[in-house]
Amino acid sequence: QVQLVESGGGLVQAGGSLRLSCAASGRTSRPYAMGWFRQAPGKEREFVAAITWSGSTTYYADSVKGRFTISRDFAKNTVLLQMNSLKPDDTAVYYCAADYMSRTYSLSRASYEYEYWGQGTQVTVSS
Repeated sequence: QVQLVESGGGLVQAGGSLRLSCAASGRTSRPYAMGWFRQAPGKEREFVAAITWSGSTTYYADSVKGRFTISRDFAKNTVLLQMNSLKPDDTAVYYCAADYMSRTYSLSRASYEYEYWGQGTQVTVSS
């Protein structure tokens, strides 16, 4: 099975930046797309951003548009999430997910479209 590993979380002051990374371990075929989700205590899982494996198309939640950038690092075969102008409301556990079984060949914000998930990395933004 595919194993996804996130890294780069931590504690940052409001207005600061963090960069998250996600990599699939072992020998795997390429997915159609990769996504980032987040979940804060007492809240529902929330879509953040998605990207096709080729890097040609991106899709963002309204809450992070203009602040977050999702991209591919082709040399390391990873997916990155650059988070700028962080707010306390961005505090959550961030999860990487992979979509291998795309039915529509379009980027999705629905968590059930993603078959594999990482363990998550904590992002905490202080005020």
